[in-house]
Amino acid sequence: MKKTGAYLATYALEQIGVRYTFGIPGVHVTEIYDELNKSKKIQPILVTHEGWGAFMADAISRTSNTIGTLVIVPAAGVTHAMSGIGEAYLDGIPMLIVSGGVRRDFNKSFQLHEIDQSKLVGGVVKKYFLIQKHEDIVPTIYEAYKIAISGKPGPVFIEIPVNIQLFEGEVKELPKWNPNFDPNPLSEEVYEKIKQALRYIETSKKIGIFAGWGAINASDELIQLAERLSAPVCTTLQGLSVFPYHHSLHTGMGYGVYSVPASEEAFKNIELLIAVGTSFGEIPTGSFGMRVPEKLIHIDIDPYVFDKNYKATVAIQGDSKKVLQILNQNLKVKREFDQKLIHIIQTKKKEYFEQWKNHKTTKVNPAIFFEVLRKNLKKDSYIITDDGNHTFLTVELMPIYQPKTFLSPSDFNCMGYSIPAAIGVKLTHTEKEVVCIVGDGALLMSGLELLTASTLNLGIMVFIFHDGELSQISQGQEIPYNRKTCTILGEIHPEGIAKATGSYFLEINNNDEIEKQILQAIEISKKGQPVLVDVKIDYSKRTRFTSGVVKVNLKRFPLGEKIRFIGRALVRKITK
Repeated sequence: MKKTGAYLATYALEQIGVRYTFGIPGVHVTEIYDELNKSKKIQPILVTHEGWGAFMADAISRTSNTIGTLVIVPAAGVTHAMSGIGEAYLDGIPMLIVSGGVRRDFNKSFQLHEIDQSKLVGGVVKKYFLIQKHEDIVPTIYEAYKIAISGKPGPVFIEIPVNIQLFEGEVKELPKWNPNFDPNPLSEEVYEKIKQALRYIETSKKIGIFAGWGAINASDELIQLAERLSAPVCTTLQGLSVFPYHHSLHTGMGYGVYSVPASEEAFKNIELLIAVGTSFGEIPTGSFGMRVPEKLIHIDIDPYVFDKNYKATVAIQGDSKKVLQILNQNLKVKREFDQKLIHIIQTKKKEYFEQWKNHKTTKVNPAIFFEVLRKNLKKDSYIITDDGNHTFLTVELMPIYQPKTFLSPSDFNCMGYSIPAAIGVKLTHTEKEVVCIVGDGALLMSGLELLTASTLNLGIMVFIFHDGELSQISQGQEIPYNRKTCTILGEIHPEGIAKATGSYFLEINNNDEIEKQILQAIEISKKGQPVLVDVKIDYSKRTRFTSGVVKVNLKRFPLGEKIRFIGRALVRKITK
């Protein structure tokens, strides 16, 4: 039979369960878009920028059972999308990128968009495929999907030259997709490693658990393990939703001087740490300020992460859910809940939150904002943050109850993530409340993507933490430099962005306005209109994360450099 490449690509995407594609049509993908338009299973979504389309795809992969997929033009479409592809690559999120390519059926150089895309994307994808003939398309997309979801998940790139898309070619059959395969079977070695881990666990008295996004599908197993061991549990930034906030053993993000007091206190003097689904990256370890005990059991799907930053006593490479199931089944100890530990966690959480609530301001107190927001949202609402000071305020002050209901850019840490990601979540969870917390700097990057939400009648709620600065960096500049350079924004009028994108606009200027405006935002969003809420936030009180990381890094400086930095800051403060 004869089929066009565009037909074959669409067929394959339908077979693996793709529901949405994101991108902007161009001459090298118009044929694929025409086929997508005819599809009864896939809806192609027009975005305002391919990078933000990649963040939508990322969010769909994180929160649903379908893979986020881009259909983009080569060259410029790819470079625009690279931030979102890079985020997925470092954060371990599966994604498919279907790109057009220049014609390969005639010998002409300097074609439009002609560039070696294998070199362009080589550092941010698990694999790059160039389609050579029609019969390769369906098997290649199936193989790309398997690669994307196996091992440490990530993006896979498929380039389909435009001539193959446009013209018919011979194919013997249209193979069906077989979904019955195990992407991550356990090796025989894993069982021996688990036996070793059990010996350490059963002979250790004070144990802590550190969980990341790699354990996102193992929340039940984590809860069971923590309760069996009466072990406190902290998480990474990305893995914040892995363990429920309201559980008596939950402490917060990380542990140490950069963490909330409940984490710092609960993890004091632990003799064994069980780390699950984490690479011990810079953010969740507080710029590597986390003090890991001599005994470390490290469980992760990616063998590359072992012994990079902290030496593992036992390293177990495998799917975290499967490994934890076996651990729980074979664990012989079951300890009584440590009531003293639980009391410390609860007391420290309450004290820290009250400190924030008692912070006096004529603007919006972050703790009061999050307290009111949490009270009025359902427990299964989705909270999406961007990159900035508001991220760590959310982490420290906003309870998260269910897996996959908190998203944030993590290792790639790209500004502009949250609004597009909220759109991706709302597309696949139309009945859920979807809340975006974004800084005013990040708003300027991807705020116009609200037009996509408005066009699709997606009632997301966007709360802008508006202070006129790139505050995470400006606060970091204050201590060593005593000045702010290139972190003061121009005057922003978010109501103009709301009007331009068909969004409803609200303002919260002080604490007295918080509840009324949040309730109004919820009601308007139910009607399918995005809501943009300008929150005049008070950032004057620093998060534990910000102040702790500054301490950790300054302590690491050589003595002479430390004196120079502190002396310079003091001189500037006196002579200001």
